[in-house]
Amino acid sequence: MSLALGVSILLGSFSAYGSNASDLAKERVAQSDTSVEQAQQTLGKSEHGAVALQQARDRLNAAKSALDKKEWKEAERAAAQAHLFAELAVAKSQSADARKSANEVLASLEMLRQETERSTPTQR
Repeated sequence: MSLALGVSILLGSFSAYGSNASDLAKERVAQSDTSVEQAQQTLGKSEHGAVALQQARDRLNAAKSALDKKEWKEAERAAAQAHLFAELAVAKSQSADARKSANEVLASLEMLRQETERSTPTQR
């Protein structure tokens, strides 16, 4: 998922109104549905990003509801928000994974440092 898609959803949602408004809204909601599904797959059962993922689902449901009511602008706005919350969820999950990996590397380095100090004879 890319930030460019989110921006294009936001910008595109305000530019192409007329006879294609319903088609455009449906397309945006479908794109956001895909974004939310991909975020769910990326997060799996991870707690990191779970709140943002739930917000993405809520906004996606709001977008689908707006579609049912033929509220095209609201459907697109909610779809764009759903997409951005899905991206946020993925970013939070990836950030947590990176932080965990960095902490593991630091712990390994500290262990190596301690082992080196023990095996090196002290000079007096």
